[in-house]
Amino acid sequence: MFREKIKLLDCTIRDGGLINNHDFDLRFVREVYKALSQAGVDYMEIGYKNSKRLFSTKEYGKWKFCDDEDIKRVIDGIESKTKLSIMVDVDRVDIEDVPERRNSPITMIRVASYVKDIDKAIYLVNHFADKGYETTVNIMAISRALDNELTEALEQLEKESKADVIYIVDSFGALYQETTEFLIKKAKSIIKSKEIGIHAHNNQQLAFGNTIEAIIHNANFIDATVYGLGRAAGNCPLELVLGFLKNPKFDIRPVLDLISKEFIPLREKIEWGYIIPYAITGILDEHPRAAMALRESDKKENYREFYESLVGEVEE
Repeated sequence: MFREKIKLLDCTIRDGGLINNHDFDLRFVREVYKALSQAGVDYMEIGYKNSKRLFSTKEYGKWKFCDDEDIKRVIDGIESKTKLSIMVDVDRVDIEDVPERRNSPITMIRVASYVKDIDKAIYLVNHFADKGYETTVNIMAISRALDNELTEALEQLEKESKADVIYIVDSFGALYQETTEFLIKKAKSIIKSKEIGIHAHNNQQLAFGNTIEAIIHNANFIDATVYGLGRAAGNCPLELVLGFLKNPKFDIRPVLDLISKEFIPLREKIEWGYIIPYAITGILDEHPRAAMALRESDKKENYREFYESLVGEVEE
């Protein structure tokens, strides 16, 4: 009844960190790790490995940089089979800062890249694979990728990369089920030696639906976050995925406890999830930065004006 190949990756701390400059305190991150471990989640992405030459440690919290010593403090004393992951961005990581896998608490490194930078992504992912890590390439903003360029990138990833997984990433929350089906089938028709993954954003309240669609068409690596926490409209909610998957190794109850204890109070402090400005950017296949700026302004509920500012219409 269940597909054993499906692996569940929670990126709550990494994607959620885009809201608060990656400044979650140690206690909170430990609580998330503990709950995910008890729930049977396969991977927890704990943050980014960004260069301290490019980003200030005074401006950003520790999960922007993911030093091994900070990670060890998170996992200390907690019994777990959940593997740890970090993400790197093309042109934002110092590869010499990443030790050999045998000397690190990290198991997986995910390389985030636009189609235009796929050569750089392959260089990075092969470097990390050679150091012993499980690896993925996450193709960002895939809704904006031209079909011929995506085809070429997928062919190159299949032939040249040592990645274990290639992710389809709906960065703008613009995909619908039929588009998700098309992209997963396209990826699987080209990628034969690696798994396919899905990372969905919830601008149009379709993150869970698109994730199910990807699973139906044999995507086996699934991203989600607790209570949908993530930049702007957030991500596919982990609790919904746990409710959908039939593998008895998963247990939704620790995640429900975590939401009650930690995420309901957090919702009072920071905003994420479906609201109209994020829906508008999703409908228009735009980056949510304009909607995020609107939410910080005194016109944050002026939806029509915001919509027209994006489509170039002027009310007469």
